[in-house]
Amino acid sequence: MSDSILRYVPADPFWQPSAEAADNAATLLKAHAATADAVEPKFEDSVRFYDPGENWSGVECSSCGADAEVWWGEAMAQAFDNDFESLDVKAPCCGNVISLNELRYVWPAAFGRFALEALNPGIEETTAEQDQEIAECLGAPLRQIWGRV
Repeated sequence: MSDSILRYVPADPFWQPSAEAADNAATLLKAHAATADAVEPKFEDSVRFYDPGENWSGVECSSCGADAEVWWGEAMAQAFDNDFESLDVKAPCCGNVISLNELRYVWPAAFGRFALEALNPGIEETTAEQDQEIAECLGAPLRQIWGRV
């Protein structure tokens, strides 16, 4: 049986909240997902890719809308080799420079140095109000990622 993970990742992949804000947001998420196996903030030393796991459904160019999976893997490998210090790539489909973080992931994904995670949250979705409360608690706009592992 697979696990589900609800993640909140800052829209700015290089930003991290204070430890106090992260702990307060974790307490708030625990209230929204009371039956979760675990809720915890996770700080990373460098940027990492938060993917939707088994929910992966593809990726499209944010500039022209073309299917980006044909070149995305190579772009990810190059960015990984540089510890994701730069997420900018020249999209072969249209020639525009875009961020890997701004691509349209069919099932949401994001890059970041911080994530607030709930393992098996016991809820199907959150409300816009709950999402806004967590964003305000952390002090930054967030992306929500549902993963299945």
